[in-house]
Amino acid sequence: MARLTRAQAQERNRARVLAAARAEFAERGYREAKIDGIADRAELTRGAVYSNFPGKRALYFAVLAELAESAEPPAPAEPALTVGEALGEVARAWLARLPLATDDERGPSRLGMHLMPEILADELTRVPYAQLVKLDAILLGLALERLRPPPAPDGRLVGLAEAALTLLHGAGQLAAAAPGFVEPFNVVRACERLADLDLDDRWFVAPLLPRLSAGDEPWSPPSSPVPDAVSGEPVRLTDDGVVAVLGMHRLSAVEDAVRAAPPGAEVTAVVVSGAPEELFPLARLTLAELCGCLRPAVPRSAWPRLRVVWDESGELAAAAGVTGVDDATEVALRVEAGRVTVRAEGYGAAHAAARHRG
Repeated sequence: MARLTRAQAQERNRARVLAAARAEFAERGYREAKIDGIADRAELTRGAVYSNFPGKRALYFAVLAELAESAEPPAPAEPALTVGEALGEVARAWLARLPLATDDERGPSRLGMHLMPEILADELTRVPYAQLVKLDAILLGLALERLRPPPAPDGRLVGLAEAALTLLHGAGQLAAAAPGFVEPFNVVRACERLADLDLDDRWFVAPLLPRLSAGDEPWSPPSSPVPDAVSGEPVRLTDDGVVAVLGMHRLSAVEDAVRAAPPGAEVTAVVVSGAPEELFPLARLTLAELCGCLRPAVPRSAWPRLRVVWDESGELAAAAGVTGVDDATEVALRVEAGRVTVRAEGYGAAHAAARHRG
């Protein structure tokens, strides 16, 4: 048998730890699960577990992210063609994941019941999670707008998406805390009826002044395709458009890039973090839960014009000239014909790079 490389051995051990953690969490519950028990199940040392994950919470997020990303999405007979239909389909898919009152408290369906308490535990997770849910609302709102463009030039449906996600997250929390209370049919109908609301939602740009410079630099991202968290498909970053390198505290800035970019331009959010081991699993989980419901709910033509790429290693940020990243990072590039023609740095950079006309 061929000897495994160091990278292959690390990947194998990581997979073993994840599988063992999933079994430990399902059998004992998150609170009672122990790192020693996970190590025993994986037939590895305690140190080997910690070499892959900084702690039990990060491991818990990673298990839930893997389950969300690998879940089989529902396949409706016909994709939604109206905002009400889309909200109804998203709600049905969302509610189908919730545990039933008859499910075993230690069973797999209840694996995520401790997610919110762990997010609320400290600011490290609370602030990024707020931005991740905001990103979910932006993605859902952009999809709804492609089904029903707002009548006003600055109109948007992101507020409507926020209302729907508020309802669905609330249903999820009640399903965990009060099994049997949530009536899925009523929640679906309520989400469908939200389409009739007029929230007078408008997009406006905050008066921010990032550092902006025009130039002509080569754009050399990795040549191999990278996974897009929104579509689930591999994409290349060499297309003309806007590339925004955003820390976890600045994710909502991507909406400014989408709305200010010229028609047809690709907009890509390259997500970075100062605490990648814990926050990237949470980010992957949050977007996978929304996009796994959204993709089958609306036709391909209505998918949001936004790509989201996880940059855990910092390789993509380095290609954009960003060497030191943290959760407040906001740097944006305008790419044209394989060259960087505009660079903006600081709060408001995503909007400034997207709207710049050289």
